[in-house]
Amino acid sequence: MLRTLSIRDFVIVDAIELEFAAGFTVFTGETGAGKSILIDALALALGGRGDASVVREGAAKADVTAEFTLAGAADGEVNDWLEKNEFASEEGVILMRRVIDNAGRSKAFINGVAATAAQLRELGEMLVDIHGQHAHQSLLKSDAQRLLLDGQAGLQDDLLTLAGAFKSWRSLARQREEFETNAKNVLLERERLEWQVGELEKLAVKPGEWDEITNEHSRLSHAASLIEGAQEALNVISENDANDTPPMLSQLSALNQKIGKLVDVDSSLKPVLEALEPARIQLQEAVYALNDYLSRVELDPARLHQVEDRMEAIHSAGRKFRLAPDELPQELETLSAQLRQLADASDLDAMRAQEEKLKAAYLALAQKMSKARAKAAQALGTAVTAAMQDLSMSGGRFAIALNPCEAAGYGVEQVEFLVAGHAGVAPRPLAKVASGGELARIALAISVITSSATATPTLIFDEVDSGIGGGVAEVVGRLLKRLGQDRQVLCVTHLPQVASQANQHFQVSKQSLGNKTVSAIDGLDAKNRIEEIARMLGGLEITATTRKHARELLAL
Repeated sequence: MLRTLSIRDFVIVDAIELEFAAGFTVFTGETGAGKSILIDALALALGGRGDASVVREGAAKADVTAEFTLAGAADGEVNDWLEKNEFASEEGVILMRRVIDNAGRSKAFINGVAATAAQLRELGEMLVDIHGQHAHQSLLKSDAQRLLLDGQAGLQDDLLTLAGAFKSWRSLARQREEFETNAKNVLLERERLEWQVGELEKLAVKPGEWDEITNEHSRLSHAASLIEGAQEALNVISENDANDTPPMLSQLSALNQKIGKLVDVDSSLKPVLEALEPARIQLQEAVYALNDYLSRVELDPARLHQVEDRMEAIHSAGRKFRLAPDELPQELETLSAQLRQLADASDLDAMRAQEEKLKAAYLALAQKMSKARAKAAQALGTAVTAAMQDLSMSGGRFAIALNPCEAAGYGVEQVEFLVAGHAGVAPRPLAKVASGGELARIALAISVITSSATATPTLIFDEVDSGIGGGVAEVVGRLLKRLGQDRQVLCVTHLPQVASQANQHFQVSKQSLGNKTVSAIDGLDAKNRIEEIARMLGGLEITATTRKHARELLAL
């Protein structure tokens, strides 16, 4: 349950420390005093939206801390969540804190450890259930009616599964429809790709092949001149010419011998000898290389013809595909991948079979959802009808229709709330037949009943009793008090009949401090409760009559 609430510099709240008791607690006060600001502050600590506008004027930051104690059915779930998210809890106490500065920056903490607003929200949903003052208006919307019924039936996880199944089915259905629409274009594209891939596969150009055959062609086409040039170089180095001139190698060897003899006479010529010897060795290596080259190079007109034919075929394909010859192997890979992708996507029979499989899976889940909704609709209709009898709608009836609709992410039916205000008439759509007062009473009955079905330890009702009064208000007060026997109930109310039923009563007021206005909250004792209930009954002027009536409501 909510044990304490600390609010600092929030809207028109300066500094407030509240301590709550178990049971039924009410907040009352004049219009504009800031009753709902308390609920807004708590919602902020529970991970609700907030920006710089919540910071009190002139303050640096708004700071809200809510302290909870664990004692109820939700304990196990909450402790498991705290352990999983590594937020240690000592002695069953949970501190949830939210700070927003005047630049709109937000910080969140759980038990003193930095957290995210999403984590505050997730934990807060296990601890507190807030019913807003406009709940009865949302009941007129079909989506809100469906969400309320599904929440009552505990179908949240099933809804996620159903939505996923619907998305998978419809996504494949759209792919299949697009393929059927573009079937002719797809067929033409496939034929084009098949022809292009066939041409390139037949040619079978290997990576690097173009460079290899261009080099080979250069050698073959210049073989005669290459042989002639190499032989001429070999002759100059190692063979006598026509005039019997000694070759370079012989001359260099003779020169080495001559210088060697001179070195014996004058050692200063030794560097010359050392320079000539490497030259002789290199010339000898050149002879070996030229002989090897001449042994490998030969005139081969047949091979030259083959290479030229291959080069022409590759050139022709390059022109056809508007690519350089060496780009053809990569183009084959690209076109083959496109063809495979198109072949996969164009298997219409397989697509249809998979679509039917996904559709069947979705419909099975939707049928299960429909059965669960029907069961929950019957139970909720019976419970709300019973509550209506106590809320001055004798003979009235509440029912929930499940109207078939096109398949959607939430199922195959629309949820519609129906109501008959009195006996003898058939229930009709809530939005068409309920008056403002009836709608408020029905909304309150639904809120109380749906809250009874949850394990949430703290329930908050923010002016959900608007639009009712008199004897009905007294019944509402008793309903909330009875609800408070099993869990903590906090209620912002303007009805004395409701406030008088509370176990704990806070009065909210505005005070002027210099040039600023702030909200103040005071816990009321028995005497002050009489004054506040009397004010609620009679307005600003409190009389002996209103005090007497207040005592009667409080049974004092």
